[in-house]
Amino acid sequence: MAKSSPPSYTPRTVKVPREPVFRWPTTWRGWIILSVVAVVLIAGGYALYQWRSLYFGMPKLPDAAELWEVHREPAMEFVDRDGNTLSVRGPRYGHATDVSTLPAYVPQAFIAAEDKRFYEHDGADDAAIARAALSNLRAGETVSGASTITQQLIKNLVLDSRQTLKRKAQEMKLARELEKRISKDEILSLYLNRVYFGAGLYGIDAAARNYFGKPPQDLEIHEAALLATLPKAPSKLNLRENLAGALDRQRYVLSEMVDLGFITKAQSEAARTADIKIIDPPVYDPQLGYVLDASAERVRAMLPRLPGDLVVTISIDPKMQTGIEKLLIERMAKDGQAQGATQVGALVLAKDGRVVAMVGGTDYAASEFNRVTQAKRQPGSSFKPFVYAAALEDGFSPYDVMIDAPITIEKWKPENYGGGYLGPMTLSEALTRSTNTVAAQLGQETSEERIIALAKRFGMTSPMEPFPSLALGSQEVTMWELVRAFGAFQSGGLRMDPYLIDKIEDSRGMVLYQRPEYERERVYPYDLAEDMNAMMTRVVNAPIGTGGRAKVKNWTVAGKTGTSQDSRDAWFVGFTAAYVGAVWVGNDDDSAMKRVTGGGLPADLWSDMMELVHAGKPSESLIGAEGGVVISETAEQRITFYRGLSQAFSVAAANRAAGRTSQ
Repeated sequence: MAKSSPPSYTPRTVKVPREPVFRWPTTWRGWIILSVVAVVLIAGGYALYQWRSLYFGMPKLPDAAELWEVHREPAMEFVDRDGNTLSVRGPRYGHATDVSTLPAYVPQAFIAAEDKRFYEHDGADDAAIARAALSNLRAGETVSGASTITQQLIKNLVLDSRQTLKRKAQEMKLARELEKRISKDEILSLYLNRVYFGAGLYGIDAAARNYFGKPPQDLEIHEAALLATLPKAPSKLNLRENLAGALDRQRYVLSEMVDLGFITKAQSEAARTADIKIIDPPVYDPQLGYVLDASAERVRAMLPRLPGDLVVTISIDPKMQTGIEKLLIERMAKDGQAQGATQVGALVLAKDGRVVAMVGGTDYAASEFNRVTQAKRQPGSSFKPFVYAAALEDGFSPYDVMIDAPITIEKWKPENYGGGYLGPMTLSEALTRSTNTVAAQLGQETSEERIIALAKRFGMTSPMEPFPSLALGSQEVTMWELVRAFGAFQSGGLRMDPYLIDKIEDSRGMVLYQRPEYERERVYPYDLAEDMNAMMTRVVNAPIGTGGRAKVKNWTVAGKTGTSQDSRDAWFVGFTAAYVGAVWVGNDDDSAMKRVTGGGLPADLWSDMMELVHAGKPSESLIGAEGGVVISETAEQRITFYRGLSQAFSVAAANRAAGRTSQ
């Protein structure tokens, strides 16, 4: 029997337990070590997180030049040609002021109030931070801050207003970075020009002028110390509402200035007892709103990108503007209301196109709608000079004769104001009398398209259609463009470009726009402009003229009356050698007045307005006026007769010549 093999043996695997990676400590010393390690790891992780959030979320520090512009609310200060402020739209920033131009105690007052170690720290004051932290710890609440002037700049101009440790750390870092880029004096200048002083005032210049009526260069010690109290609490310490509170803090500022050696004790005592004279806030002419709106609109059109603050020099003469406003408003309240007219518009331009005065209505507070630049109204017969001007260009003469008689043009039957027809008359007489039938005939002779083209050359921009009634001023235009077009006659045929804006700057004095000198474009022959002026002079000076009430003492006036259908609009537009202007009266709802014509109330108002504008000026000769010598009605009739006879012979001769040629 075979011997069996022994069974195979598989050795049993024995698992040896591994040492644990981590063991909880079994002694108090081990627990202390573990706690320290945990705190270090947590603190390190938190510090890494804060570092990443601080630097990855860190705003970029703008260039120094940008710091003058960032976070500015849009503002426009309007000044006249002498630099006097006429009005401010938005907050007032004042003009840029460099610390080097100020008395030393002015910036020193702000240093004493806000940052005593300004010239010693690097942007963030570690010693002040430590003192503030200790004070806050003792009080159990925030009772002391430690922001330097540089940090305040960063907080106000770069960062948001959240009070967090992260924002504070960013503020300190950016403040130190700014101090490496620009000098201490530049930082202080930037601070004094951007800090808020309450009442909508930003910057030391605006505050000094608004509260004390003087530039910051003229501030005295007590005034500088008082202004230095405001950045801490500009609304609470408003000098017009809480002067007592501001004076309490002023005493602290003066004391600190003594401690820092900026002023003597005697100077401090004198400042404490000095009289404080806070001026009343400026009151601006509310009626000037029409001019300011139009100016602001033009500024926006001229500059593709508006900086935060603008100083706009406008062309008006404030004295004339105020005088004309008062005159027109009073006359409209009396005579206008009696004649069914509730609104007025008026514009005066100097001979170079400068807007001297603009009245857009009787009450800006009640209606901001500008009847000079925005209202489109029918000019009536005040449009006729452009019809006559086109006719002269086509070869007509002022003494050519046409027949004032009933006519029909494409079912349109124009009639004269008041009815009736006078028969043959020269073109000069027809314009003087404002005869509708003759103007309508001229419109057909020269064509509506030619008249429209001439009006566009002269500066009118409103769309016009070639309808026969165009010759009588049936199509709407603005006063602005109508007066502009009349300016081409005054100058002897050069197009006028009216302007309201002389110069645009920012508050630092950088000129963004300056009106250039240039040669005006010729749009009409000089000799024909002389003829037109002669005819329009007769409108005012001839006994038969419709504009006799528009005279100005010692000055030759040329112009034209205009009345639309049913007396819905009444105009006088005219000029002397020095000024061009217009007056319109009517109603915004287009309702009819009580038979008001351009030769009535508007001519009266125009005369009064121009008497004011020309007062004290030596008279000048008007181009072509000598050709408008006033002649008697009998002489006018003789001229008409013989001129008409001459024309008849000329036509007959031409017909005979044509007949011989055809044979």
